[in-house]
Formats: sequence, C-alpha cells, structure tokens
Amino acid sequence: MSGEINHPTISEEDVLRPTRVEVDLKVLAENFLKIKARTGTAMIMPVLKANAYGHGLVRVAKLMQELHADYLGVAVLEEGILLRRQGITTPILVLGGIWGNQIPHFVKYDLSITASSVGKLNQIEEVAQQMNRRARVHLKIDTGMERIGVHYYNAEKLLEASLNCKHVDIIGIYSHFASSDSSDLTFAKIQLERYLETVSFYDKHSVPSPIKHIANSGAILQMPEATLDLVRPGIMLYGVYPSQEVKHTIEVKPALSWKSLVVYFKIIKEGSTVSYGMKWQATHDVHAVTVPLGYGDGYLRSMSHKAEVLIRGKRYPVVGVISMDQIVVNIENDSAYNGDEVILIGSDGNSSITVEELAEWAGTIPYEILTNINTRVPRVYID
Repeated sequence: MSGEINHPTISEEDVLRPTRVEVDLKVLAENFLKIKARTGTAMIMPVLKANAYGHGLVRVAKLMQELHADYLGVAVLEEGILLRRQGITTPILVLGGIWGNQIPHFVKYDLSITASSVGKLNQIEEVAQQMNRRARVHLKIDTGMERIGVHYYNAEKLLEASLNCKHVDIIGIYSHFASSDSSDLTFAKIQLERYLETVSFYDKHSVPSPIKHIANSGAILQMPEATLDLVRPGIMLYGVYPSQEVKHTIEVKPALSWKSLVVYFKIIKEGSTVSYGMKWQATHDVHAVTVPLGYGDGYLRSMSHKAEVLIRGKRYPVVGVISMDQIVVNIENDSAYNGDEVILIGSDGNSSITVEELAEWAGTIPYEILTNINTRVPRVYID
C-alpha cells in the first residue's frame, strides 16, 4: 500500500503500531468536487475542526488548498495557527468564540475572527489599531442555536458598529442551523428567514454586503435556497451524512477506514471470563484473538458487548469490556493468525462496517465516533 504518514510525534520510518487510520485522498477530493457541482457558483469553506473530523487537520487542509477551496473553517485559534505554520495560505475562519487576549494572534497569523457582539468587535478594532494592522472579521448572528452570536432581533447595533470600524475588514456575516439535517425543516426555514431579514440591513442602507453564509452539510443537501454566497460542508465532505433522516441529494463516500492487526491468538475455555468486571463468560471453548486498540484510541467503551469487527471478510463480536488499549474478539471455531488484518471501520470484500454502526453501538452520533479517534493512532494517506 502506498501512502504517507501524518502523526504529531513520529516519522514514517518509525511507524510500527499495527492500529492505523487510512484516509483516501481521492475519495475526499471527489466528495469536494461533488459538493462544488451541487452548489454552483457559491464559494466553499470546508470545515476542518476537530482534526478534520478525525481525518488529520494538516493533510486535509493541504488537499483542500490544492483543490482551490475558497476558505477553510476551524473551531479554535490553535487549529488556525497550526495550519499557517504548516504553510496553508488559504483564508481561514475560526468559527468559535474568542477571548480578548487571543486577538493579537488572530491578527498576526491573518486568521478571520468571529465577532459575536459589539463589545467583541470593539476589542478587535482596538487591538488592530494598536498593532497597526487590519483584522479580518465575520459577524455571527444567532438565529436559534443560542450558543454564540448576537440575537437576530438585536443584530442591527452590531452591523451599524461594523460600518464604523477603521481597522477591521468585515469579510462575512453568518449563522448556523440547528436542524437542517432533519426531515422536518420547519425551524430551519424560520432560521433562514431570520437570517435573511438581518442581512437585508445592507440593502436598506445601500452598502455592500459581506459574504453571506449559513449552509452546513444538512442545508447543502436539503435547502438549496440557503446556498447564498458560501457553503460550509462539514461531515458530508468526509463521506458521512449528518443524520439518518437527511436526503442523499449528493452521493458522497466515506474517505476513512480504521484498521488494526491480530497480535495474539488463544483458546478460551468454557467458563472463563474476559476483561474487566468478568462480564462476558464463555459458554463453551472458543477461539479468540486480541487486537491492540481500545477506548484510549477512541474505540469507545460504551460499545462493549455490541461492537463487531471484520477479519477475512467475516463479522465477529468483540467480547468483554473494551479496555484502554486492547479488545478481544470471539472467532468461535475459526482460525486467525498474528498479522491478520482487522477492520474496525471500512470494507473487506463484500462486507463492511460503517461509522454509523459504531455510533449506534455506542449510543451516539457519527460525529463523535470520528472526532474521538485519538491522535496516537497514525493516519496513513492514500493517493
């Protein structure tokens, strides 16, 4: 297998761990181009927060830059700084809230800041003036998420204040949907109406509008009227749909596989128990293998007694409580050998295990499964 390694502490020559994530860059690129085709002339801001949804922040950012993405979206300042230090020159918006002492770093690294209040905007203006630099800002409007952002019914004060800034460039104005991935789009349409009414300020005052954006993955798939000037694909970029209800109007494919190897084979005798708490007991002699990963890697403990893996194209159950670094797989009377590949997420022949299945076993959502894959798991990139 050809590819490249992306890991925070080790080089390609040092990669000895059998547990790894494989990311197919061709699939990622195809997903991006399908989204671009769907959204027409709108700009695209791939969202790369949380280590690019587990796919590896820096390498995915480099690919998106190669594909001429218009902007990149991250969640926190540190993600933006890392990308700048790694040579990413594409405009970057930090989507999360800010603290006053962070502002100089935004300006230094040419990162766009989310301004969610008049007070925050004034802080940004003051710091930019002191640094004799210009700050880049996107205004955040709260249309119903109740996280950060000025309420839509109070937004005019923020917009008016932004027109008076001398050291701030207002690049965009945005909001975020709470339920655009639902089969019931009633509230999403209310949010869109609130947002459009807010940004009508610019037409009313005969001033140019900043870039308007509100469409996340769910809206890209189900609400073409929300496309506006720019779209922000998140989980769908990686080939996973944001919910089970959402319409598949764009056919995307998973880019990530999670794999390991068998490192130990044993026979578990009838009556013997497996792992902590002795919560699984063999009712007869069985063959079992140990696989070197666990909840310390993001293979969630809540999947204990539910999870399955693929070995040689066949499904087998994970038995016993999932440990921090190891799991045990019951292969009944079948054979397996040290070095046999184990598929945790991905395909083997005609069989596959999806991130959605892991989410169901864990009682969570695919977002949490992907973003919980620890950085100690090496990422291998396949061109």
